[in-house]
Amino acid sequence: MKDYLIDTHAHINMLSDMEAAINDATRNNVKKIIIPSAYPEDIDKIYGITASHSNTFGLLGVHPSEARDWSDELIDKIIKLSKSSKIVGIGEIGLDYYWDRSFNEIQKEVFIKQLKLANELNLPVCIHDREAHQDTYEILTKYNKNSPVVLHCYSGSTEFAQKCIKNGWYIAIGGVVTFKNAIKIKDVAANIPLKSILLETDSPYLTPVPYRGQENQPSYINYVAKEIAKIRNISVEEVIQTTTETAERIFQI
Repeated sequence: MKDYLIDTHAHINMLSDMEAAINDATRNNVKKIIIPSAYPEDIDKIYGITASHSNTFGLLGVHPSEARDWSDELIDKIIKLSKSSKIVGIGEIGLDYYWDRSFNEIQKEVFIKQLKLANELNLPVCIHDREAHQDTYEILTKYNKNSPVVLHCYSGSTEFAQKCIKNGWYIAIGGVVTFKNAIKIKDVAANIPLKSILLETDSPYLTPVPYRGQENQPSYINYVAKEIAKIRNISVEEVIQTTTETAERIFQI
């Protein structure tokens, strides 16, 4: 029985005190933390963190908002570093049309390159999709061949989630589900299969209630698990066991 939690998406390299957050996570039954890259310079940093902390694992890639900083030279670096068993996926990659739509085509190009790289390496992909559901879906269905797909910080409808799940993709839910007025993600959490859900914090962002407004950290994933259990009217132990088993299977950790 899996009685511990996994934070499948935490930018602990951005926290004010990373070491304290890792220790606090362990004390609060969060035994494994997956750290995504956002900026090109994150790639070496995250590789180093995972090499020196046994309970951390890494995703290597470039966030869509930083797509203009992509260089094809990163492909060889990621291939080399991904030989480590501590590197368990490519991410976070995808599309973000929320802040700036002036370089959407560059985002698509970089997304496709990283998706093909994940397929080549047979690694899962962690997808950032903000205000870009249809383009994200079309690129994934066209270019993804064999990589498990995790839709990080899911923000779509229940109907779109069910459409994605039919393709074998997974829905990652974080602290937003604890927000009083987050009706859409609460509905998703209630109505999709539990085996299709992963837990995440997206630390240091999107801190759950009761710490909303403060810096988020992996230990707070407990509040995400409790809220999903409440929404589904099941035990928190069932949420923890199922989501942990799913995360371990997808990321091979």
